[in-house]
Amino acid sequence: MTEWPQRLAQRIQAIDQAAADNRLRAESYKQMTEELKAVDGTASSPDGMVTVVAGAGGSVKSISFDESFKTATADLLAKTVMHTIARAQADAARAQAEVVRRGLGGSELLDRVLSEEERTFGDKPTPDPGVQVLRQAPASSRAGYDDYEDGFDIYQGMRR
Repeated sequence: MTEWPQRLAQRIQAIDQAAADNRLRAESYKQMTEELKAVDGTASSPDGMVTVVAGAGGSVKSISFDESFKTATADLLAKTVMHTIARAQADAARAQAEVVRRGLGGSELLDRVLSEEERTFGDKPTPDPGVQVLRQAPASSRAGYDDYEDGFDIYQGMRR
């Protein structure tokens, strides 16, 4: 074979390989998309009063309560529900990030999302101290409410 037909054969082989790689990549993206749609995040309040399941994109799929919600004040219940929703949404985002990491490897955007997540919630989210203050305060007292409200702002920012 002369040089020109050899080059042509190599180019055809390279195009065939690129086409095969693209088919594999497309199948991988399709699988990753399906996994991302199926991701759920679950969180429970520290006392187990509220449990939330959040889906892809932060949608709330379910909220359940144990019997202790009956003795909680309206303010406490609202704050606990909102805090738990935010934690479930963060759990879903973390799970989605792991799907992307498996499918695509690391990326700067993924690393930033995970870093912000860790900064906001830490590896294992701890209960907001304001929740404990509210639970210990008499029902008529608002002690600790403003502290909890200030700490809650960070969860509101996650949804923007």
